[in-house]
Amino acid sequence: MRVAGGVAYLTLNRAGRHNSLVPAFLEELLDCLGAIRSNTRINAVVLAAAGSSFSTGGDVREIQRQGSTIASYAERLVGLLNEAVLDLFDLRVPLIGRVQGPVTGGALGLVLACDLVAVTPRVFFAPYYVEVGFSPDGGWTALLPERIGSHRAGEIQLLNRHVGAVEAVALGIADCVVEDGALDAQIDLWLSSLQKKSGAGLQATKRLLLTPQRRARYAAALEEERKSFVTQVGSEEARRGMARFLDRRLAC
Repeated sequence: MRVAGGVAYLTLNRAGRHNSLVPAFLEELLDCLGAIRSNTRINAVVLAAAGSSFSTGGDVREIQRQGSTIASYAERLVGLLNEAVLDLFDLRVPLIGRVQGPVTGGALGLVLACDLVAVTPRVFFAPYYVEVGFSPDGGWTALLPERIGSHRAGEIQLLNRHVGAVEAVALGIADCVVEDGALDAQIDLWLSSLQKKSGAGLQATKRLLLTPQRRARYAAALEEERKSFVTQVGSEEARRGMARFLDRRLAC
């Protein structure tokens, strides 16, 4: 994380593993969010990622490696992810998502927590749960249906359909599609616009949009996702699915 001009820039930087999520990585993110909360001079946050992918969600290889401790590992992993998603929603200042590459699995929740999202043409969103044999996490059932409707959210997940950048904007997952070379300019444009607005007005708007009732609903639904994920991840079907999924990745 770096802070410049009143803006906190958070960059997911596990690029060698496509910014896939593991507990230590999420704990670092939570530490950064805690630092942002305690710094009253920060008036906006940009969430970005290094490498070719924004994030591919939970690191399937690491999950598979857990063996007999897979359930406790998954409980911790998804619990930390849920905490991070809720902490992002709770930010008192505008949160901008700079999404330069694919978003899969539980990483969706990090994007859904953003107030403004810019994507490049090569971005797509995909669940993969029915391919691997996992139960959805990261807000695919807890958050996405409210955004795009339960029927469309179900269709995407049941068919494991990839949602491209243009469709993501049409559905309301993202706000604009810009070419790779123009992504930073778009972020700067939004930051410039926000800096001209009333800070108190921005914070009041965010507070009223995320009512206590809505936040409690999000938290409860994310917890249901966590419990279902933990139950499913240790199944024989999930073990076979992970093996197939990783074999296909190695073959590519």
